[in-house]
Amino acid sequence: MSERNFSTNAAEESKMLHQEHDNYRRAFGIALSAVVILAVAASVLGWRLSRVGTASQPGAASASGTVEAMQPSSANGSGSEQGRAGEAQMSSIQETPLAPIQLTPQRMQSIGIVLGKVESKPINSELRFYGNVQVDERRQAYVQTRFAGWIRKVYADATGNFIGKGQPLFTIYSPDLVSTEQEYLLAKKNAESLQQSKVSGVASGASSLFGAAKERLLQWEVSPAEIEKLDQTGKVISDLTIHSPVSGYITQKNALPNMYVQPETMLYTVADLSDVWVLAQVFQSDTGKIKPGDRAEITVDAYPGRIFNGRLDYILPQLDTNTRTLPVRLVFPNPGVKLRPGMYVNVRVKTPLGRQLVVPAGAVFHSGTKNLVFVYGGEGNIEPREVELGPQVGDQTVVAKGLKAEEEIVTSANFLIDSEAQLQAGAGAFVPPPPGAGQSASMNAPAQQQANVELTTDPGPPHKGSNIVRVKLTGQDGKPIAGANVTTTFYMATMPAMGMAAMKTVINATDKGGGLYEGKGDLGSGGTWQVTIRAQQNGQTIANKQFTLNATGGM
Repeated sequence: MSERNFSTNAAEESKMLHQEHDNYRRAFGIALSAVVILAVAASVLGWRLSRVGTASQPGAASASGTVEAMQPSSANGSGSEQGRAGEAQMSSIQETPLAPIQLTPQRMQSIGIVLGKVESKPINSELRFYGNVQVDERRQAYVQTRFAGWIRKVYADATGNFIGKGQPLFTIYSPDLVSTEQEYLLAKKNAESLQQSKVSGVASGASSLFGAAKERLLQWEVSPAEIEKLDQTGKVISDLTIHSPVSGYITQKNALPNMYVQPETMLYTVADLSDVWVLAQVFQSDTGKIKPGDRAEITVDAYPGRIFNGRLDYILPQLDTNTRTLPVRLVFPNPGVKLRPGMYVNVRVKTPLGRQLVVPAGAVFHSGTKNLVFVYGGEGNIEPREVELGPQVGDQTVVAKGLKAEEEIVTSANFLIDSEAQLQAGAGAFVPPPPGAGQSASMNAPAQQQANVELTTDPGPPHKGSNIVRVKLTGQDGKPIAGANVTTTFYMATMPAMGMAAMKTVINATDKGGGLYEGKGDLGSGGTWQVTIRAQQNGQTIANKQFTLNATGGM
């Protein structure tokens, strides 16, 4: 009896030892698998970060979630370290590589892709700006007297009247002029009477006095016609007539009857409008495109369809610091006086640039620090190519480097193509784990989605700013799942054309019971967000759902 009991106890103890050994081996296997999975995941993550760079730096974690804005830190916040971190983040975003992409014909049609070609042709640089017609200062004449006196009669009695060269303006009486005329007549008479004198020096002296008197009249701008009249009549001209020195329009008139004038008194201004100036303002960035002598055209609303041709005469040296513009002066012939001083005109200056490669302006995509053109290789293949640009001429842009003539390019929908290229470049930077690592990881990976996910937000739809996120987890049998770790990630890709960096918001939801998980986080902008909901339980991923969600509010 005792021997049977002993053998029974021994068998039971052996069975227990084997069971404990099996449990130990199973626990050891699970622990080893977990260590291998963590090591592989860490190595892959570290390699990927070193390859493509992190798009953002994690913010300060909180119980309700973390918000990461991939933008440079402000200088007034956290000192130089945060400033350098912000610069590194922005550099990483701007240097995002692009990958060639392939689209189906249906996809190309749905996003509105239009194709064009690179052209090689002679072009002219065309610069447009505005100006005002003004009087050519070199064609203005000013009427003054060189002696004091009183105006007697005014012939040119209205501003704006046209007056020809030599036509009378007014008459003037001057005591000084009358005295000089008397001296002139007396000197002439003496010179004639003493011309036959035998006394040495008498005849030459009389002739010299006569010449000096005549020269004085000429210096006072008495016209030769008035002097000839004085010679013929032999009488003093008390009212001297002053004539217009040029043909033109009277732009200023100060002469009045019985007005006493001095030599410094400005009486008339007469402007010759056969040529006029156009004064215009050119932006600082365009000053290198023009030079004196360039051909110019102007149009005026008063004469639809008519073009006036002229040239750029002078670029003034002083820049206007308020408007950052440089004054330029253009000269235009003015037949028929169609261009009136003060008119507002449209100016166009053309400069030949020779034969250049040009593309439609819409074909160029400005991506941060790069200028891109998307080259179409056929069968839906599109290659982003960096180019160097020249000036823009009308609706075309000169390409200095990066393209060849007759290459086919995309001329529309460039923003959508750029986003697709960035996504494919990011995907192409990922390299699968080393051989064997996938097998170890698959030991604990679920064969299929084990949970159903439902997302609601408060407010609904979400908006820019603070939002509450609620995730409902249920099993395949419809029962709530409790005790899971649930994270909701909102991601918006960089948009260089709008000057926006990438944004990312990670919200950690807490278990509220009944399969409901709730968290709170901030969205940095309205628009379309890529949302990823991940649920893990006992170290396994039981749900991983991705979709897009539109948020309200501005950018």
